[in-house]
Amino acid sequence: MKPLELYEQRILGDPEFPLHMHIDDYASKIQYFAPHWHEHVELHYVMEGRTLLSLNQREIPAEKGNLVIVNSNEIHAGRCDGSQMKVMVVIFEIEAFSKELADKNVMFSSLIQKDRVIDRIMSTIYREYRGQEIGYRLVCKGELLRLIAHLMREYTVEFLTERESDRRKKQLERLNLVLDYIQSNYTRQIVNRELADIIHLSEDRFNHLFKDSMGMAPLQYINEVRIRKAMNLLKKQEGTVGEIADSVGFGDYNHFGRQFRRYYGCAPSEILKKGGAGEKQQNRMDKTAE
Repeated sequence: MKPLELYEQRILGDPEFPLHMHIDDYASKIQYFAPHWHEHVELHYVMEGRTLLSLNQREIPAEKGNLVIVNSNEIHAGRCDGSQMKVMVVIFEIEAFSKELADKNVMFSSLIQKDRVIDRIMSTIYREYRGQEIGYRLVCKGELLRLIAHLMREYTVEFLTERESDRRKKQLERLNLVLDYIQSNYTRQIVNRELADIIHLSEDRFNHLFKDSMGMAPLQYINEVRIRKAMNLLKKQEGTVGEIADSVGFGDYNHFGRQFRRYYGCAPSEILKKGGAGEKQQNRMDKTAE
């Protein structure tokens, strides 16, 4: 299994087209991507239904027509409440469009509602990217430049100093060491003291740092890792529910069942019976656990 890493390194390798677009389309109660961070900017434009995004432990509900902006070096995750949702995701590195803005470490508003300019721009990018007719790359780049200028003028929250930007990044890099350790040891009991020792902090300071960054206590995060691993094993029908619960570090079968239902909205036995058939659980972060 490949580790689920907090840091996501996306390389937009084509300098002529420095952006990526995809659609998150779900209708079941799941976390459709796990907490992670990166240096590029990520736009989530809700086309249908509603979604719930978490940005640096802030819960942001968004509905049709809303734009959620994930700024550089922000930990974020996404959940579907079980109703049909369709979210257009556009990823880009702001430096590829404007080095001047990149040097300013600009931070945009997290949630934008009812902006017709944004609606028109995102609709055009979606149509051009999907159709891929001749010249679509030029249109998409041009529309994204329009969007960046609009966001700069209307929705800039602050400009981070270089020192503050570096501090945020270093803090997240320290957390990577802890999460890598969890990935290698989640099948056994892990206590906060040993996690704190990895990055040379007191247990109290570590707990504060972890919750402040991840929006949850270390044990909750560990259990979520275990549950995602269990989902993969259940879909592959690799043992009974009890055997799978034990293999991912849950000694209490009933506790595992409760945690699994809270996270995925169904009993683990339901997934085991159908071997995952028809389940929309193959999201971009869970794939890395396979």
